[in-house]
Amino acid sequence: MALGAHCDDIEIGAGGTLLSLAAAHPGMRVRAVVLTSTPDRAAETRAALPQFVPDAELDLTIHELPDGRLPQHWGAVKDILESVRRDTDPDLILAPSPTDAHQDHRLLGELVTTAFRDHLVLGYEILKWDGDVGRPGFYSPLSADRLARKIELLQKYYPSQHGRSWFDEESFRALARLRGVECHSPYAEAFSCRKAVFGIG
Repeated sequence: MALGAHCDDIEIGAGGTLLSLAAAHPGMRVRAVVLTSTPDRAAETRAALPQFVPDAELDLTIHELPDGRLPQHWGAVKDILESVRRDTDPDLILAPSPTDAHQDHRLLGELVTTAFRDHLVLGYEILKWDGDVGRPGFYSPLSADRLARKIELLQKYYPSQHGRSWFDEESFRALARLRGVECHSPYAEAFSCRKAVFGIG
């Protein structure tokens, strides 16, 4: 499962990891939910996200809650997550980090673990001017080719974001290189993990 507060969050925060998962598990099932959108932004995501999970069975739902106002719609966000939980039992959940400085990201990151209490939830990071990049503990190594593909898809399918100072190849590559250094890989995406359970035997 992949959760985003905004239409490009999933691809920015975990696009390389999705590409890796799709390559390793052809035909995997992916449930994706985005909470805020406009018609133009939703159209971008409907075109973009399938490219990050080629050959996957993708179920994408895009809601129309207001951008930047999710804390005022706490109940609606909680209801959406509870509804998804009733008919979904994912092996892995990719969602915003609960320590993200953006209020929409942070709320979703905080609430996802209240709906999915027994699941592995990895909180992705999104570079921004707030300076909230922290110390993640979970890494998804990326090859140079996979990172290049992620950046190519972001630039192609999200033209609405091209004017933003942080939405460029240099920014995406810089963060991925930093995280790669931390896990002895050319590049990587990094995640926070509040709780993980594993069994032996």
